[in-house]
Amino acid sequence: MTWSEMRPLLEQASWETLIMVGWSTLIAVVAGLPLGVLLVLSDRGGLLQNVVVNKVVGQIVNIGRSMPFIILMVALMSFTRWVTGTTIGSEAAIVPLAIGGIPFFARLVETAVREVDGGLVEAVQSMGGNTWTIVRKVLVPEALPSLIASTTTTIIALIGYSAMAGTVGGGGLGDLAVRYGYQRFEPGFMWITVALLAVAISLIQFAGDYAARTLHRRGRGGAAPRLRLLRAKEPAAADVSKVA
Repeated sequence: MTWSEMRPLLEQASWETLIMVGWSTLIAVVAGLPLGVLLVLSDRGGLLQNVVVNKVVGQIVNIGRSMPFIILMVALMSFTRWVTGTTIGSEAAIVPLAIGGIPFFARLVETAVREVDGGLVEAVQSMGGNTWTIVRKVLVPEALPSLIASTTTTIIALIGYSAMAGTVGGGGLGDLAVRYGYQRFEPGFMWITVALLAVAISLIQFAGDYAARTLHRRGRGGAAPRLRLLRAKEPAAADVSKVA
């Protein structure tokens, strides 16, 4: 197969992979972020401590993470058909990709949020901040570099899942590699798709690492030092009022 014949196929497959990974990542982040924060808040000693909720949500996340993606795709076929009207193509593949990505991202969010300095939470509480304020002003902003890194990891995982989805008619580069590289004995075609996936993953990893490092450097002079300074000034202000 010549390059002129390969090019339109590769362009179409790359676009399908981009759509699948883009939409599934968006859904995974939107749903996984509050789920991961809830796991932290509802844990023992958390702001919304609820052992039952924590155990139930944690078990659901564990089951979602432990299930192999190919089995998840088959198990969700009826649901996928109900949502999209079909079980093949890139649109249908978004459903299992998103559902597989939500628990994966949620656990990464939980780990990132747990790394936030507990002293910052106590400082906001001492100033009258409620749970929503703590989540919005402290937990998420302070964990943002780690959340960016977690999003990068999730995108790369979903690219691998999307290639797997291609083996069962999900479209994208994985489907192209199987149909042309394997079934039609075009090894050159397969290696080109592998190279495209490798380049895409490398670029995404570089961009994610750069964004996380940049946010981490900016965060050193951000909310954490200001909150610590404010907390240190409170006793001094109280002493001044007593003298007056």
